[in-house]
Amino acid sequence: MTKAEIVNEISKSTGLEKANVLETLEKFMEIVKDSLAKGENVYLRGFGSFIVKTRSEKTARNISKNTTIIIPEHKIPAFKPAKVFMEDVR
Repeated sequence: MTKAEIVNEISKSTGLEKANVLETLEKFMEIVKDSLAKGENVYLRGFGSFIVKTRSEKTARNISKNTTIIIPEHKIPAFKPAKVFMEDVR
């Protein structure tokens, strides 16, 4: 499902204009992204959590040059679904 399809579904079920729904959805995504960039997790009860995970430093190989490189520790965004969410999907 695409963002446009989500906007259409919300618009149909609530009766709100698509432009308003799109603006709200865009703002929600911006707030989640900004919070994760600051290192803050976002918890949505009954849905899940947007969290920041830390990947530890590791050694990798460049096979074509036959060299070893160090990939430094870095942070990545992740989503952890709530238990209720998982049960509904199953």
